[in-house]
Amino acid sequence: MSDQTFHVLGIAGSLRSGSFNRSLLEAARELAPENLVSEVHDLKEIPLYDADLDTDERRPVAVVHFKEAIARADGLLIATPEYNHNIPGVLQNAIDWASRPARRSVLRGKPAGIMGAATSGIGTARAQQILKLVLEATLSPVMPHAGVVIGNATEKFDGEGNLVHEPTRRFLAAYLEELYRWIERFTTN
Repeated sequence: MSDQTFHVLGIAGSLRSGSFNRSLLEAARELAPENLVSEVHDLKEIPLYDADLDTDERRPVAVVHFKEAIARADGLLIATPEYNHNIPGVLQNAIDWASRPARRSVLRGKPAGIMGAATSGIGTARAQQILKLVLEATLSPVMPHAGVVIGNATEKFDGEGNLVHEPTRRFLAAYLEELYRWIERFTTN
């Protein structure tokens, strides 16, 4: 690993304040290598996508800030829940806004890592596969990795949202080392 510092934008696909995926992003901040710095962006203020508002004159401020945050970041770390074997609508909506204009969006060429936590036994495996397809359509290169799939999240996070399951913590730390190297491949700083 080089000495270069990379900035990652963390995105939780859940709006719930006690979301396991928000907690997972916080654990990633704690466990990341020293030179992988992250900030978490909240999707609460992003309205439903409306092409009539997707102009420089009318674009909602929350969307402008989201796209600027993506543009500033060296990479993305998306933590998705799984709703009905799919990614949540709020996450798809945010990606829809960020993916415009098509083929020239802030997502184009932005390296990404995917992870997720859920109370079910298989975690977010299906949602992560769908998210890979969605990001592929935006030309965002997703790290080729099985991902961090945390099932039975209630057993791995404590009541305050801290990731306390030591094997999962070690796996997440190793994943973040790989994410650093993945971002490094796409960054020319």
